[in-house]
Amino acid sequence: MRDERTLYIVVPCYNEEAVLPETSKRLREKLQDLTAQGKISARSRVLFVNDGSKDRTWEIIAGLHAEDPVFSGVDLSRNRGHQNALLAGLMTAVNFADMIISMDADLQDDVNAVDAMVDAYHEGFEVVYGVRSSRTTDTFFKRFTAESFYKLMKALGVDIVFNHADYRLMSRCAVEGLAEFGEVNLFLRGIVPQIGYKWTTVEYARGERFAGESKYPLKKMLAFALDGITSFSVKPMRMILNVGAIVFVVSLIMLLWALIAKLTGHADSGWTSLMGSIWLIGGIQLLSLGVVGEYIGKIYAETKHRPRYLIREVLNTQDGEKE
Repeated sequence: MRDERTLYIVVPCYNEEAVLPETSKRLREKLQDLTAQGKISARSRVLFVNDGSKDRTWEIIAGLHAEDPVFSGVDLSRNRGHQNALLAGLMTAVNFADMIISMDADLQDDVNAVDAMVDAYHEGFEVVYGVRSSRTTDTFFKRFTAESFYKLMKALGVDIVFNHADYRLMSRCAVEGLAEFGEVNLFLRGIVPQIGYKWTTVEYARGERFAGESKYPLKKMLAFALDGITSFSVKPMRMILNVGAIVFVVSLIMLLWALIAKLTGHADSGWTSLMGSIWLIGGIQLLSLGVVGEYIGKIYAETKHRPRYLIREVLNTQDGEKE
């Protein structure tokens, strides 16, 4: 009979050779501590997911697994991005775990918050979101853009947890529910709240990256934000309709004004207003085409039904046998 205390910590990794030794050390200590307290079983594991790294990341993961079975590994066939790598880890861990925590490898997520997440799970919560208590360590620009993003998502009708990234605990039941969502364009921060089930939040202080370089420069952050908006809201399309209606009404008013000016003999050679109108309408058209094209591109990707990831190798030891 299952005791429902097996925990897997899923950690996506892309070129993380600089931080993996320290990350593995802290996570092993955390599992040992929780096991000693009786909160999790001895079958609990840390599952590193190698997302097509170009450095020694997979070599280090394989070495950790050979040294200590508490470390497991999943090696993807190629780089598929953070969200797909995270999903690959979740779908692998759900075969062995009762509760699964996802976190980044850079140690910015406070490892000690795992205790509160596990406690919440034992209290009956199926999903526990790690929420940043503050953004004092961020620059003004990053803090402003990040908070604006969450507010914009809420305004567009997207159910998203404020100041939550991908640091969360999910029960096996919740992850099995996640598996029912088959979209290729993944934005897990928006998908997980749609699963439902009983949930709560745990606050933690996010620190600085322990080592290595950030995998989310401004360009990738903007692309990620755009994916999130277009994956869960059609309001940008409706905004185009509204803008088109406004421009149409304004054009009718301008046409009426031009006719009146012509009939009364007050027509002038309005070169400036003409050029301004052309540039304005042209810009609106290009912007509208871009937004529509973004949605069409997502539809195109979804209709192909291509696999979100392919796994080359899995290293996992349970009861002395490799899976």
